[in-house]
Amino acid sequence: MRSVLVSRDGLSGASLGSADPDDRTPFRQRWGGWYVTGTHGDMRHMGNAILNKGDTRDTAVTDRTLNRTSLDGAFDPRGYLSAHSDIVALMVFQHQVHMTNLITRVGWDARIAAYEHRADFASGPLRDAVNELVDYLLFVDEAPITAAIKGTTRFAETFAAQGPLDSRGRSLRQLDLEHRLQRYPCSYMIYSAAFGALPQDVRTAVYARILEVLSGRDTSEKYAPLSDADRRAVLEILGDTLPDWPGRKSQ
Repeated sequence: MRSVLVSRDGLSGASLGSADPDDRTPFRQRWGGWYVTGTHGDMRHMGNAILNKGDTRDTAVTDRTLNRTSLDGAFDPRGYLSAHSDIVALMVFQHQVHMTNLITRVGWDARIAAYEHRADFASGPLRDAVNELVDYLLFVDEAPITAAIKGTTRFAETFAAQGPLDSRGRSLRQLDLEHRLQRYPCSYMIYSAAFGALPQDVRTAVYARILEVLSGRDTSEKYAPLSDADRRAVLEILGDTLPDWPGRKSQ
């Protein structure tokens, strides 16, 4: 989901910088080359910006390109499913892209290691890959949201309604959009077919690492922002909704 400014002829302004943004990427570096609809207060992004001769990244981004609730005049929407490019949907998609990459990589590496009889989740590359996946799964180092974000479609409501819900009506698909992306800091991608297709030993290692972080056994400074309430909520939601979560009671 590359972010790079483009000119009117479709050429990229790569000399001005480009990125493969995810949740950790500063807001100002996201969505170059993309249409974006939705409001986001005084936060700035690169969406909707077109490079003209002599432009820099800062001059290409203007009040006209920000907080757009319509793309009228930007392109002919006939033939497209929607005339919107909802900022909330883009944020969710951006998260999902990198999460999918991490799931794919750890699955690939684990299968190769198993074939070569060297699979070791206690140390080395596989442990590092699992730790990286879990950090992203728990939104560690997520760039903060400093203004309320609102899309231009019903995507946020539709997405949140998909569940699954725990016994208290909570879901990992519920969104925050005022301080961070998700209400509860654990990715809904843990329910995905891609994650479910990981080898059992990989999922076991991921669950063990989640428990290590959320229980507080890992006291690393980077996990300090995870509040006790959020840690408890995530563990309770996973215990109620994830079929193979360790120690889950049979339904």
